[in-house]
Amino acid sequence: MNRRSLIRALLAAPLAAYAGAFAQKSVPSLKFSELYGRVTVRGVEYSERIRSLKGQTVTMQGFMAPPLKPRLDFFVLTREPMSTCPFCTTAADWPADIVLVIMPDGRELEPSTRGLTVTGRLDIGVKRDDQTGFVSLVRLYADRVTTA
Repeated sequence: MNRRSLIRALLAAPLAAYAGAFAQKSVPSLKFSELYGRVTVRGVEYSERIRSLKGQTVTMQGFMAPPLKPRLDFFVLTREPMSTCPFCTTAADWPADIVLVIMPDGRELEPSTRGLTVTGRLDIGVKRDDQTGFVSLVRLYADRVTTA
């Protein structure tokens, strides 16, 4: 091994270790198209993908549905921008693939019309929020919300 090869090897080792550590910490992304497997007369069924990610930290991209208040401790994430308030229309107007995003205690967010990236713990199953009465099938307990 000549001097150049030795220097390259010494420089490459820390980069390879850094890349390996980064790969282990990468967060899986979940798409709206991966939420449900099929629709039956009983309703929608969760996909295998979302079942396998339940309880894990995931990243999703989408848009904030028009909120009811100026500071938000929760919001609805949708695949595409929506122009109507979720609480001002009938349930029939809503797409099935929406995700309730719950902000950490004490943290609030301002409404946004821009695309968002949400990272947080995924939870699935029918759940009714006692304070708002909002019923959800998919929830993200957000750690981080950024504009896409």
